[in-house]
Amino acid sequence: MTTVTQMKCACPSCLCVVSLSEAIEKDGKQYCSSACAEGHPNGSGCGHTGCECHK
Repeated sequence: MTTVTQMKCACPSCLCVVSLSEAIEKDGKQYCSSACAEGHPNGSGCGHTGCECHK
C-alpha cells in the first residue's frame, strides 16, 4: 500500500507539486500557496520558479 505524500496543486493552471504536510487546504483541495487557494486575487501567481499560474 502506498501512502500519497505529494500531489499536484488543485489550481488548474498551476504546475506545482505540493507536499501534503505543507499544503494549504481549502474546500477539501490542496494548494501550494495562499494565492492559489484564494483564487489569485489581483492576478498574483504562486511565485514558485517555473510556474506562471495567475488565475
